[in-house]
Amino acid sequence: MDNIPNCPKCNCEYVYHDGTMFVCPECSHEFQAEDVAEKVYKDANGNVLVDGDTVVVIQDLKFKGGGGPIKKGTKVKNIRLVEPDDGVHDISCKIPGFGSMMLKTSVVKKG
Repeated sequence: MDNIPNCPKCNCEYVYHDGTMFVCPECSHEFQAEDVAEKVYKDANGNVLVDGDTVVVIQDLKFKGGGGPIKKGTKVKNIRLVEPDDGVHDISCKIPGFGSMMLKTSVVKKG
């Protein structure tokens, strides 16, 4: 099986397939593939986003400590989708002229 998920309990990457179950060698957790739901990230228009996509900001974004807002229409290349630490910002990216940032999927569209 090519696509073996990480352990949902301890996030170990050395999970192996044993018959109908997956087994984690670090925490001994056993689970089925259906137990691990892949999160689907969607832009403001409902299009599915994946790592490496290019997106366009759909509204001016103000942020603390910057020289000005990120303007509507700014193109952001090579995004990385992450599990948000704050529960909100789920895109990690680098915006030219601003550096590394976290964005919400609700303020971008696939471009």
